[in-house]
Amino acid sequence: MSKAPSSDATTEQGTDGSYGADGHDLIRVQGARENNLRDVTVDIPKRRLTVFTGVSGSGKSSLVFDTIAAESRRLINETYSAFLQGFMPTLARPDVDHLEGLTTAIIVDQERIGANPRSTVGTVTDANAMLRILFSRLGQPHVGPPTAFSFNIPTRRASGVMSTEKDGRVERATVKDAVYLGGMCPRCEGKGAVSDFDLTALYDESTSLSEGALKVPGFSMDGWYGRIFAGAGLPMDKPIGTFTKRELDKLLYGKPEKIKVEGVNLTYEGVIPKIQKSMLSKDVDSMQPHIRAFVERAITFQTCPECDGTRLTAEVLASTVNGKNIAELCQMQISDLAEWIGDLDEPSAAPLLRGLQHLLDSFVQIGLGYLSLDRPSATLSGGEAQRAKMIRHLGSSLTDVTYVFDEPSIGLHPHDIQRMNVLLLQLRDKGNTVLVVEHKPEMIAIGDHVVDLGPGAGVHGGEVTFTGSVDELRHSGTVTGRHLDDRAVLKDSVREATGVLEVRGATTHNLQDVDVDIPTGVLCVLTGVAGSGKSSLVHGSVAGRDGVVVIDQSGIRGSRRSNPATYTGLLDPIRKAFAKANGVKPALFSSNSEGACPTCKGAGVIYTELGIMETVETPCEECGGRRFQAEVLEYTLGGRNIAEVLAMSVAEAEEFFAEGEARTPAAHKVLDRLADVGLGYLSLGQPLTTLSGGERQRLKLANQMGEKGEVYILDEPTTGLHLADVEQLLGLLDRLVDGGKSVIVIEHHQAVMAHADWIIDLGPGAGHDGGRVVFEGTPADLVAAASTLTGEHLAEYVADGSGKMAP
Repeated sequence: MSKAPSSDATTEQGTDGSYGADGHDLIRVQGARENNLRDVTVDIPKRRLTVFTGVSGSGKSSLVFDTIAAESRRLINETYSAFLQGFMPTLARPDVDHLEGLTTAIIVDQERIGANPRSTVGTVTDANAMLRILFSRLGQPHVGPPTAFSFNIPTRRASGVMSTEKDGRVERATVKDAVYLGGMCPRCEGKGAVSDFDLTALYDESTSLSEGALKVPGFSMDGWYGRIFAGAGLPMDKPIGTFTKRELDKLLYGKPEKIKVEGVNLTYEGVIPKIQKSMLSKDVDSMQPHIRAFVERAITFQTCPECDGTRLTAEVLASTVNGKNIAELCQMQISDLAEWIGDLDEPSAAPLLRGLQHLLDSFVQIGLGYLSLDRPSATLSGGEAQRAKMIRHLGSSLTDVTYVFDEPSIGLHPHDIQRMNVLLLQLRDKGNTVLVVEHKPEMIAIGDHVVDLGPGAGVHGGEVTFTGSVDELRHSGTVTGRHLDDRAVLKDSVREATGVLEVRGATTHNLQDVDVDIPTGVLCVLTGVAGSGKSSLVHGSVAGRDGVVVIDQSGIRGSRRSNPATYTGLLDPIRKAFAKANGVKPALFSSNSEGACPTCKGAGVIYTELGIMETVETPCEECGGRRFQAEVLEYTLGGRNIAEVLAMSVAEAEEFFAEGEARTPAAHKVLDRLADVGLGYLSLGQPLTTLSGGERQRLKLANQMGEKGEVYILDEPTTGLHLADVEQLLGLLDRLVDGGKSVIVIEHHQAVMAHADWIIDLGPGAGHDGGRVVFEGTPADLVAAASTLTGEHLAEYVADGSGKMAP
């Protein structure tokens, strides 16, 4: 017999039959102060699609990711036991007075998927795991369990005695030739490529070790390496060219051996094994610039001759299902693989095939059907990585979840944006709250609600300037509202090319024997749908030529000690100027070197670890958060100390270093470039970790513009840029071209296309349906012909002189 409910257990039901729970239809944020937010208070409707707009650096990501999503994740983590929390990242509570109505947040951001050289599209999306199970059940001849088909697991053999202690007794069992099967090719260790060293790039044979013969970054003979080499018995004062065969073999290939140097136990290891462990274990794109330059100069990567790049052993490659081995399936375009799986009739593996079919269909649905499962994950663009993360949420039965997207339009052609819009609306219509940080008007247009932040960037932003519908935004008078209906105007005249970069027979990835002449001396835009072959054409056939500087989408890597001054090299001339003016060493003016406050070691704050609780961060009492020793701050340049200079904005510093006692041409040149890309408001000492995606992109652009080159290649420079900032970018590109440079831009933004002197359109589709040049000519010719997808969308976008849409 069931027990009657207690009389004091009441329900909050109103007279109209509604419940109290029905009123929780808003996410309320009160007093948010993360990064540059200024006591932001805003209500966001649940189960709606809300778009967050505003200029780059206005505080969008600080509100959406660092406040709402961060607190949701922190609260979820707190529901786990202290034991489990010990294995999770410790999340600090955002700087906000009150948050109400939060739901579980699923973050789909632009962070690149790991740079491990063994990571592929198949491994990061679980498609490879499903295929391995499929082959372990159906493959003929039978090889072994799923691990036998993994290129990340080597085959291991063991024999000997195993002992287990139970109840004070030791039980021993003899193991004879136990084999643990793995699919890793032993020659390339599952990487698909083997490395070959150019010894002339490793050392100068005419000089000795003590004279600095080694050209490997970090191998300085002034430090411990010199003592270790000497302690290992290598001749330090003898030119390497006169080494005996045994001495040279020990220097280059010596196996690890224990040695004692000055009473300290150390390990000596040859130069090449050391490089393989410290450098080649990482993806090239994740390396620091100087190390990456060394690797590209000294090491060549060739397809592994033993596995032919498949990463797998011969036994695994011999096992097939319907005539195909697992490597052949991973090499197929995913849209083709989805068809192959659909034709596979195997009732014994029906549940597995259904799951795999759904996963592959999701790739196609989200516009990634042109990829293959063996594509290294580090080669995916930010937009492709974000869409790959979306795949696991398509078709999910979860509702009342908050999905958070960071510019899902990145890397998408206008044709592909329409498909992304449909997916976002489907997530909303299942009863979820969808929060999107976005700049593209095509994506803003589908929002049920808009939150506009500004009015400016950095210290000039951090306020909510508008909330309401898209139509209300148009008439709001905010920066976004004024620019929402901007349309590009085709130029009356275009520049004439001064020459061409010839590309002949290009076959990189999906390119189909492409012949094309890329004009120089002009602004040339490469466009086409996602996966049509734009990046393959540039990186496979143009990058690497003399005088070509590539500014790609790879992320800025920096700790909380890194800032715009250190990243751009601006701090070097500033330190030298301070040192010269005061007659002391430049190292004193670095918070990471001799000038650092001894208490906080130049961090400016003291971190107190509290185990599973959030780390407490308090300003350093010794230096007051200024990072430097008190004596260092007594030295001045132009009446300012180093801490005051690092607190300046780029615009202030540009004026400060232009003339007078503080005049420093080298610093002023860097500051000019930062101002050119619209970062005049940034503080020189602002940690890189607090910059928005758009700010990081422009910081990288400003930095690499300092490299000497005749041809600049920019990969989607409008990433993270507000509509109002695109005009400034176009002005910068014009100045580069007018200054005698050739500029090639991979871009989908119609305003950039319309501003081009020449357009090369690739397509007509993606993957094996693309890889061909479908149009070459001026933007006006492309609009007039409207014969390609790009031409159709550009024709819709551009306006004639009267402001009406072009036909």
